[in-house]
Amino acid sequence: MEKTQKRDRIRALERFQQGESVSTIANSLGYSRRWVYKWIERSRVASPEVPWPEDRSRRPHANPRNCSVEMVEAVKLARFHLYNRGLFCGAQAIVWELEEMGLEDHPSVRRINRILSREELTHRRTGRYESKGRKYPKLSAQVANEVHEMEQRGFGDGTLRTESGVEQGGAANAERHLVELVPSGDSPKCPSGQ
Repeated sequence: MEKTQKRDRIRALERFQQGESVSTIANSLGYSRRWVYKWIERSRVASPEVPWPEDRSRRPHANPRNCSVEMVEAVKLARFHLYNRGLFCGAQAIVWELEEMGLEDHPSVRRINRILSREELTHRRTGRYESKGRKYPKLSAQVANEVHEMEQRGFGDGTLRTESGVEQGGAANAERHLVELVPSGDSPKCPSGQ
């Protein structure tokens, strides 16, 4: 089939050079006008290395997603360095480690994640989930929007920040608060231990 296509390309160019119209050439050979124009243009800008009727590779000349081998090795080295010290060794920690190593032109966090996946340096949780031994409180809801959940995150300075950004004093541990909404005039009820 490739020989037939090559022969058609040469035949189309010869007919065009003899003065035949592009539409007539395309109809008689069973190709589109665009196909004929494509091969006419290729014959004009042909190079000696690649003859014009030959197929060209459609592979991109460069891949912007590729990192250099040296950068991949630097990411792996930073990851092993963090892992061996027992520190967090995710993509963001690797970025910080690369900056400490003096590499300013490092890959993005997403690209580092792809490198770690490609090099099989990611760890998934193994085994079944083991419960912490305490159950979350369960509030009964009779109507929609009757029970709301709010998560508070604790910081080392003893303050808690809610999702709305309001600071509250309290323990530095993250807590879950379930609040049951009640009719106006009554105070909200929290389950015991909250």
